[in-house]
Amino acid sequence: MKTLYPLLSEERKADTDITYDGASPSLSVNLDNLYSPHAILIDLDSGKAVAARGSQDRIYPASLTKIMTALLAVEETDNLDETVTLSTRIFPKLYAEEASMAGFQPGERVQLRDLLYGILLPSGAECCLAFAERIAGSEEAFVKLMNEKAKELGMDSTHFCNSTGLHDGNHYSTVEDMAVLLKHALKNADFREAFTSSQHSTLPSDLHPDGFTFYSTMFEYMSSAKVTGGEILGGKTGYTEEAGLCLASLAGINGKEYILVTAKADGTHDTEQFHILDAVNVYNQVGASSNDSQ
Repeated sequence: MKTLYPLLSEERKADTDITYDGASPSLSVNLDNLYSPHAILIDLDSGKAVAARGSQDRIYPASLTKIMTALLAVEETDNLDETVTLSTRIFPKLYAEEASMAGFQPGERVQLRDLLYGILLPSGAECCLAFAERIAGSEEAFVKLMNEKAKELGMDSTHFCNSTGLHDGNHYSTVEDMAVLLKHALKNADFREAFTSSQHSTLPSDLHPDGFTFYSTMFEYMSSAKVTGGEILGGKTGYTEEAGLCLASLAGINGKEYILVTAKADGTHDTEQFHILDAVNVYNQVGASSNDSQ
């Protein structure tokens, strides 16, 4: 059996390993015709790779980075019902970089749970920095925690430079490492609940007295989440010019759950959403193949 992370403890291995030893032989899934040159499909229950393509090649993860930010947010927060005031100092840089935002305002008092959903659904950079400052005192210190967590999980081909996924040449990963991360993160109930939501309405605040609603950047592009034998349950998109279109998603098909991570599909926010088309393609193959094997 091939074990990817031999230096981890036995207990940690069981939680993070992805293996390739004849995984899911009853499933036939072809990744050759995807728009995404990097892809990995994981049977979540067994942790085995069903199919992989360029899965260990270096990629820029773009906003898939926020999966790690959200994971640390829930792991390092005792009570998500607490509120914090968003520092005015985090906004000018985000505005200048045209980072994606959830819609919170400088100085707004916000519930931490709303910030968590703001990270995973609309990909809000201000939510990332709010958690980073609260947990570690600064984004720089928070990034150290991100890299420590990556090392703990055996993500040996990953290095983070920021909490948002804004492009940096030294901010990189692989789709295999991102699958390891998502596999672990989905074990956390608060993370899973947010990750699998299509929309979220915030509590009223001083600057949004009626609250407001934001939507998943994946689900908003999908006319239906249905695939053969099941449905796509949740996902986190990512895009920068250097990273291309990226997607980490979860689907439930014929009583089993699968993770698919893809990266570097051509396109932009304004083109056809090729990373989502790839997910529908792959999950339809899973459903059809598992139906045939029953």
